[in-house]
Amino acid sequence: MAGTALVVEHDEQLAHILRFILEREGFEVCLVRDGRSAEETIALSPPPAIATLALMLPHTDGYELLRRIRGTPGWQAVPIIVLTARTQDRDVARTLAAGANEYIAKPFDPDELRACVRRLVKT
Repeated sequence: MAGTALVVEHDEQLAHILRFILEREGFEVCLVRDGRSAEETIALSPPPAIATLALMLPHTDGYELLRRIRGTPGWQAVPIIVLTARTQDRDVARTLAAGANEYIAKPFDPDELRACVRRLVKT
């Protein structure tokens, strides 16, 4: 088992795909659908081995969640992959400056995500 993967994604179909990919990589997946639930998970759960995060979420956006993760003891080193349809240069720069390790544009190639996960977690 590679550990836990936190998936923060509001789109049901994409969440299913992410769960499938990460479970095939050996992770136990914790899936949350909105920013408020993600904040609770960050506050109450041990840090995962990796996290995937959408930027556009109900209740709390991904930028705030990045700040929250990077400011939570024990969570600072969690590798974070942001998956988003926001692809302008300023969005990429803002996301990486906020603490994301990787930025992958939606729609994404599953093989690209797998390679990124393997590189970040070194499974």
